[in-house]
Amino acid sequence: MSDAAQPTAAEVRAAAEAVKAALDRHLEAVENRTGDDDPAVYAAFNELAAAAEAYDERLYDRYDEVTPFEIPGVEDSLPPYEGPDEPSALSVLIRRDYAVAEPLRLLAQAQRIADLDEGEDRTGAAAVVGTSVHAALGVLFGEYEPDEIASRHKEFGLEEGDSTLWVAAADELPEPGEWLSTPFDQADPSRVVCRFDVSAVFDEDELHGDPDDTLPGAS
Repeated sequence: MSDAAQPTAAEVRAAAEAVKAALDRHLEAVENRTGDDDPAVYAAFNELAAAAEAYDERLYDRYDEVTPFEIPGVEDSLPPYEGPDEPSALSVLIRRDYAVAEPLRLLAQAQRIADLDEGEDRTGAAAVVGTSVHAALGVLFGEYEPDEIASRHKEFGLEEGDSTLWVAAADELPEPGEWLSTPFDQADPSRVVCRFDVSAVFDEDELHGDPDDTLPGAS
């Protein structure tokens, strides 16, 4: 970066003062929070994150130095909570990604399940597997609960990817069958009470000595 494009010392100082002010506002919001999901706390968190990021950038551009801490950027955090203060219903949204690492193992396990089912008078169950990974996945997920597959994924020839669980507040329990045709269209980040993320990127950060990029309400 050329000298002309570098921030001035006064701009770096102003960014530092903005961080101090954002820290004070964040502490005040925390001290006066009205509950676990106070939107004022989330807003103050986002303001602090933005101010810290701006200061870090100006400090580096001007002095080639960095701060000893890392705050997730605004784009990485949850939006302010906008759901009911006392939810009367909730939705639990889960996503787990897998790679089919060992197709032959998957096919063998699905075939074993189908053979057992055929012995329970499910005529022709074995024939649905064959060499089709698509059919094998249908047999596997039709037999086991998702949590059991998660705990035994290697046994089924699967490799874990990222996963996340969102607990979202709802105003009331939907009518039976109301959302079955579009089960994920109602996912609203502003109604997430808490979320829990699992990703290899967190392990990589720890290996490289970087702080964990855990979001508010996430792990």
